Amino acid sequence: MKKSIKLMVLCVILQLFSLNIFAQDKAKQIEDLLAKYNEYGQFNGSALVAENGKVILKKGFGQANMEWNIPNQPDTKFRLGSITKQFTALLIVKLAEEGKLKLDVPITTYLPDYPKENGDRITIHHLLTHTSGIPNYTNAPNFLKDKAKNPYSPADFIKTFDKLPLDFKPGEKFNYSNSGYFLLGYIIEKITGKTYEQYLQETIFTPLKMVNSGYDHSEIITKNRAAGYEKEGKRYSNASYIDMSIPYAAGSLYSTVEDLYLWDQALYTNKLLSEKSMESLFKPYIKAWGDESYGYGWSLEDVNIEGKGKVKIIEHGGGINGFNTIISRIPADKILVVLLNNTGGTVLGEMNNSIRNILYNQSFDQPKKSLALELLDAFSEKGTAAGLDTYKKLKNDPTYGIKEGDMNRVGYQLLQTGKKKEAIEVFKINVEAFPKSGNVYDSLGEAYLADGDKKLAFANYSKSVELDPTNEGGKKVLEELSKNKAK
Repeated sequence: MKKSIKLMVLCVILQLFSLNIFAQDKAKQIEDLLAKYNEYGQFNGSALVAENGKVILKKGFGQANMEWNIPNQPDTKFRLGSITKQFTALLIVKLAEEGKLKLDVPITTYLPDYPKENGDRITIHHLLTHTSGIPNYTNAPNFLKDKAKNPYSPADFIKTFDKLPLDFKPGEKFNYSNSGYFLLGYIIEKITGKTYEQYLQETIFTPLKMVNSGYDHSEIITKNRAAGYEKEGKRYSNASYIDMSIPYAAGSLYSTVEDLYLWDQALYTNKLLSEKSMESLFKPYIKAWGDESYGYGWSLEDVNIEGKGKVKIIEHGGGINGFNTIISRIPADKILVVLLNNTGGTVLGEMNNSIRNILYNQSFDQPKKSLALELLDAFSEKGTAAGLDTYKKLKNDPTYGIKEGDMNRVGYQLLQTGKKKEAIEVFKINVEAFPKSGNVYDSLGEAYLADGDKKLAFANYSKSVELDPTNEGGKKVLEELSKNKAK
């Protein structure tokens, strides 16, 4: 009997040892992957990966401050952008659980000064699920130039969009809107009598000991806060200023990868909400992008993993001047991937997919240099012919890849500097590479419109709306073009 027990103990030890070695191997693969993305100028930030609820990798890559050569670390603080929304959603559901608000009543119940024509038709549930029809304030023309740098009180900023006509009947469809989550923050303040920041701190951050998370204020000296940068081709610049009263409950938080691990772990418990209320955050209420649905502050998707079957992925990305972020959870295997980047938009989704494949022992794509960066230099410095020649030379080079987001950013950089013909060529390359993306046709349509070619602008906006029926901005442009055509 004693030999049998010893044998069992030995087997358990060996099994744990082999699992540990396996986890270390995965961690090394992930670290090498992220290091290569860093080398190619596509990731500058901090990462944390957990499997079975245990952290297998947490590491900084690149620099938190380029002027002083200060490296990113696991405790570096990054602006989160729209990852903020999941915290706002939990606060709202918490108030509902406590009987202090109802999710299915008009928002005018709590905001009596909100224009009744629209407010009486919009519920808190609509705000949580981006189905209110309220136009997204960050899509307003010249938003960054006219509004983003100025401080506003929540009440005053709401007045900048509360009288706008709705994009659609509330509840009819999904259209991502920061405006809805801004309103949720103000509703929290009206009900609790506290600022959004105060209620967030005492309800989530303090109980979870998330001591490196908070509402960001540019004027406050915050230890270990990363500076935000933007990429212009291969060059970096300091990100443009945004007053943090503007993103508010839709995007003004900062955190670290370590604190977001604490957040992830709490979501498996009932520390913050009852089991029923917690489940309400992760229900697929409405179809959002592609195969994804939207819950309360979270995007949801069922993904088929070879040898595993379908797994539910719960995640959300974020973007704000100088930063982009992603948090991705797979509850079935207690997997967590957090990527926080401080050099503007980059391919975090691509990186997240490769990390997931490593965790599930699947093949994954190796990082590639971004062809867009080479094209920007060629098109901007040498013109259209040189740009197209560079594209022909490099498009079949296996070390380079065409990345939709990078190409889009390069096209807009050219457009903003008056290089309309060059921008059109870049957007055309993107259309050729991603023919099923509504966004690439939208961008090409915008470039043609800027160049005065209304016929081709109309054709491309039409294709964009066909591929992406949620493209309300594209629909508005088509309406204007049709009106002018009729005249």
